[in-house]
Amino acid sequence: MLNRRQKHILLKFFSMLSVVRGYNILIVIIAQYLTAIYILAHDKPLKEVVSDLNLLMLVLASSATIAGGYIINNFYDSEKDLINRPIKSRLDKLVSQNTKLSFYFVLNFLAVVMASYVSFNAVIFFSIYIFGIWLYSHKLKKMPFIGNFTSAVLMITPFFAIFMYYKNYETVIFVHAVFLFLMIAMRELTKDLENIKGDIAQNYVTIPVAYGEKVSKVMLTILAGLTLVPEYFLIFKYDVGHMDLFFYLSTFLLFLFLIFLWKSNAKLHYLILHNILKFIILAGVFSILLIDVHVILNRI
Repeated sequence: MLNRRQKHILLKFFSMLSVVRGYNILIVIIAQYLTAIYILAHDKPLKEVVSDLNLLMLVLASSATIAGGYIINNFYDSEKDLINRPIKSRLDKLVSQNTKLSFYFVLNFLAVVMASYVSFNAVIFFSIYIFGIWLYSHKLKKMPFIGNFTSAVLMITPFFAIFMYYKNYETVIFVHAVFLFLMIAMRELTKDLENIKGDIAQNYVTIPVAYGEKVSKVMLTILAGLTLVPEYFLIFKYDVGHMDLFFYLSTFLLFLFLIFLWKSNAKLHYLILHNILKFIILAGVFSILLIDVHVILNRI
């Protein structure tokens, strides 16, 4: 049995884990390694990629930066989250704001240190990335369109760190990036619909707040239609192995998403839609394994 002090420490640990969204960071780590193994460094032996210390430092620097980003975002959104996510907000408040900010600076410092192991260019890259996250959290996220665009760019930025390291400029990589960008943009806009009540209360001028739910739904429909373009190329023009099954599935799920979207008018509805998009993005990460199901055996 745990005593009171141990329970208190454990609660604070889970509180900080909630703030930095550890589960999201774990997914990003997996996604970066799968992207490196199957897409960016597909011509290298598996052991060489997995044991590459430079890659590890880039992944760890990305994780530290993202964790810091969640902390600063939580700091600026604390009042809004009381309305939009009351249960999570109560858990997050078990750790003081001063502790969160201290941890934020430590994480960013560690990210730069780890980046310095790779190269000076990596230090510049992550310094700009850290500043971009702070600027988004402090100011840009309250602006319609600019906030959504910036958020989507920041979400895919960790993959550009790996991309720049391997210097693989195959067109298929950019097509994958376009599909991911569109999915994240849809997720961010759907999240704005879900959080419209808190955004209005805290004067966040998001697209749903500024232009209404109907315009937001039209934009989501357009974005969903645009995903068909990279999907077409990835299925019919490039060799993505059995990953084409994922793109067929995502097309079907997006069709269901649009049907439900136009019938939605409550927070719960938008939460379900948000989770559909999260599932597609998560499934997309693990479906990278389908590009070549024999890669583990063939490249050891």
